[in-house]
Amino acid sequence: MLLHHYVEFTFVIFTMMKMNNILVIIPTYNEIENISKIINAVFNTDLSIDVLIVDDLSPDGTGEEVRKLMKIFSNSLFLETKLEKQGLGAAYVHGFKWALKREYDYIFEMDADFSHQPMELKSMIKILDSEADVVVGSRYINGVNVVNWPLSRVLLSYFASLYVQIITSMPIKDATAGFVGYKMSVLKTINLDQMKFIGYAFQIELKYKAWVNGFKIKEHPIIFVNRVFGKSKMSGNIIWEAFFGVLFLRLNKKKFLHQI
Repeated sequence: MLLHHYVEFTFVIFTMMKMNNILVIIPTYNEIENISKIINAVFNTDLSIDVLIVDDLSPDGTGEEVRKLMKIFSNSLFLETKLEKQGLGAAYVHGFKWALKREYDYIFEMDADFSHQPMELKSMIKILDSEADVVVGSRYINGVNVVNWPLSRVLLSYFASLYVQIITSMPIKDATAGFVGYKMSVLKTINLDQMKFIGYAFQIELKYKAWVNGFKIKEHPIIFVNRVFGKSKMSGNIIWEAFFGVLFLRLNKKKFLHQI
């Protein structure tokens, strides 16, 4: 009987340790209207996870708002402030390196604007536990699940992902998705210092390099909701980067194998 309780207690402690080793990275630039809400929403999932905000020195006070919340979530909320705006890719690389130094087992990307729903984290964590090395919150795995986007934006995103599939042969329906979870082993295998792109293409590049190196990727259906507050960071340059970036990735496939 005593042995049974010991085994049960050990399992609970192990599970708690494992769950505490999960990080959600949220990059920000001028997200003062969303940042407090998204941080509280993540912690209100009751999952035992940490949150890292990587802020590009937002002039609207986003960083200051995070510092206030750090007094409440003192052991689970962290802030890294970059000295200049370098783009999404640079923010995530900074966050990934921070996470790897602290040996988080699972590392998630998430937007600050509620286009990615925190309630999906539980299901995505379960997939990393048992089915995959990378989990993608996918808008297109079950049809088109996008809310409040103009048709032109939906078509651009959908056909961009289809274009990626055709050029790279990567079996992912939402290659540009930004709601993604990685096991630590994936990010250790990819040479983060050699990441080339910063926008949509950055998201494609990460998934492609993981797939090329044999990691298992699984898509989890989500409903993507367009932001209500703040402004989109989408630009024409980011779109063109993705278009030509996919060709670059395909032509350099062999170079990405085990870039340790």
